[in-house]
Amino acid sequence: MTAPLRPSQLRLGVNIDHVATIRNARGGDHPDPVRAAEIVASVGGDGITAHLREDRRHIRDEDLARIQEATDLPLNLEMAATEEMLAIALRHKPHAACIVPEKREERTTEGGLDAAGQHNHLQRFVSTLNDSGIRTSLFIEASERQLDAAIRLGAPVVEFHTGEYAHAFLDDDSERVASEVKRIADMAALAAKNGIEPHAGHGLTFENVQPIAAIPQIAELNIGHYLVGEAVFVGLESAVRRMRELMDEAR
Repeated sequence: MTAPLRPSQLRLGVNIDHVATIRNARGGDHPDPVRAAEIVASVGGDGITAHLREDRRHIRDEDLARIQEATDLPLNLEMAATEEMLAIALRHKPHAACIVPEKREERTTEGGLDAAGQHNHLQRFVSTLNDSGIRTSLFIEASERQLDAAIRLGAPVVEFHTGEYAHAFLDDDSERVASEVKRIADMAALAAKNGIEPHAGHGLTFENVQPIAAIPQIAELNIGHYLVGEAVFVGLESAVRRMRELMDEAR
């Protein structure tokens, strides 16, 4: 079992999708995302995130049970709000389910879920997941409109999309970086004030993680593509340990 968290410790959820992406490129069994989950558990990760997409480009259905059997870390299932994915979530009962937007043609998730515009469609998914004991999260932009929708939907958790912040950081646009950090921090504080646990993720790296990690209300960061990319050069153990160190330093 994982060690208990210190009260202010920020959780690190590691998305292992792109280990599966590499495996699927050759159609075999290597590299195995389950092995990645075991490594994450051994070096201080607090959870495993996996996105089961409609086209199965990353994780496969059979991977979910194998991941759950291989480690005691909580599994966060990223999923679109479809009947197929709801049935899969209810069958596997992951610790958490994060509802994300999904487009067949996109390379990766391009932005936050329009929880406000899709309120009526999302209501049954959120309530069904909540009633089944799965911690339901909505992957949204850090805006009052989207956060208000999450509150009305009864989501206990929101994950703020940090893609715009990551782009601003990459562009070395300090004014935009500061604006994005403030926007996310303000919405994290508002979420916490309303009893919602705020998380964040997308595009976070060793270089840009600390300003987001320093936001005191944020309880969890979910990071995947960057860590799997770094693992090619330094190994997954070293990549996760370094991210953990940087997050702890920020707190």
